[in-house]
Amino acid sequence: MTKDIDAAALAIKPAKSGRIHVFLATSKIHLEHKFRKGQDEILQMAIDAVKYARRKCDNIEFSPEDASRTDKEFLYRVVEAAIKAGATTVNIPDTVGYSTPTEYGAVIAGIANNVPNINKAIISTHCHDDLGLAVANSLAGIVSGARQVECTINGIGERAGNASMEEVVMALRTRADFFKLSTQINTKEFYRISRMVSKATGFIVPPNKAIVGANAFRHESGIHQDGVLKEKRTYEIMDADSVGVPSNEGLVLGKHSGRHAFKDRLKNLGIVLSEAQIDKGFERFKDLADKKKEIFDEDLLVIVEDEGSRRKDVYQLVDLTYTSGTKIEPKVVLTIKVNGKSVTQESSGDGPVDACYKAIESITKVKATLLDYNIHSVTQGKDAQGEVSVKVDIKGAAFSGRGASTDIIEASAKAYLNAINVATSQPVNATKGKPHGV
Repeated sequence: MTKDIDAAALAIKPAKSGRIHVFLATSKIHLEHKFRKGQDEILQMAIDAVKYARRKCDNIEFSPEDASRTDKEFLYRVVEAAIKAGATTVNIPDTVGYSTPTEYGAVIAGIANNVPNINKAIISTHCHDDLGLAVANSLAGIVSGARQVECTINGIGERAGNASMEEVVMALRTRADFFKLSTQINTKEFYRISRMVSKATGFIVPPNKAIVGANAFRHESGIHQDGVLKEKRTYEIMDADSVGVPSNEGLVLGKHSGRHAFKDRLKNLGIVLSEAQIDKGFERFKDLADKKKEIFDEDLLVIVEDEGSRRKDVYQLVDLTYTSGTKIEPKVVLTIKVNGKSVTQESSGDGPVDACYKAIESITKVKATLLDYNIHSVTQGKDAQGEVSVKVDIKGAAFSGRGASTDIIEASAKAYLNAINVATSQPVNATKGKPHGV
């Protein structure tokens, strides 16, 4: 609709390199059941939308939605018409993740060979992971001539997700001998950006996730371990350092480590902070060092992420005391600073976490429904930090929060407060059930 294009044009006005992306479904099932329109009507709608968008911006992308299930001759007509109308990029979506690499590669090749004006646009891929083939399909598209890949960090996206950026990029880099193509992406940021996205969305990265999962560069099999110790390349096709995975090598940080060692390790991890941020981070480092023997690089990343994402929170955890057991009622005494003033609340519940959340709701007066709760250890060891992620519903909108501590009840309280702070600092999203801002 023209009003949507107008809104997009207004949004990109400050952008140095703005782009408007127009899409319209073209498959038979969408035409018959969603639009109830014929091919000629859809074709004209596409032309009109692209022409209108081109008057607002020189960089226009057009997508024939559900392209992988679209009649090929009609697909070629639509793509040709969109380019003639002003599209500079034509994106070919496998919208429902239905295609296979051979099929999808053939679709891209068909467009490259049958659309007369295809030399005036860049072909792009957009693949979903419903059958676990998003990355494979994207790579097949590249082999067939695509030169843009639409992808996401950690493969997040609608339903089963989209093609994982880190997997596509590292496939191109690791198998440069096969693809003979490259990107300008700084791959050493993948691990940190993966954690940041995970924190923002509340979606935990599976340990066996390729490239950025906790187990991606770990070896348990005795035969594998023997080979790696003799020559890494026997069982590792890429270096962990190339994607920014912490090595935990060098100086061991602990309670006796000073500010210089802390700052130096951050520098080695590629983390640049102001002196004020280093001071605050070092305070948290010393607090953590009093609770656990060794501080790993993953611990430092958690500290830095927390400091980097801090805002002027309305609610701040001051103190938490709890009692729990198999034969006693779980109780907590919780103190929260509300706009600088300390408020204490005692509460009980089905467990210490439930009791904490009831106390938090009583103090903040914010009624939230817990949609999801996850916990995982940041590092190895019995004294490892537990990192809790929650997703809560507040007035019909979903908000995510995270918290970390060597005490998992404290981590749980921090995560819940984090979600409430996010909710109170932003307007409620009208879209029910979706994480705000995601």
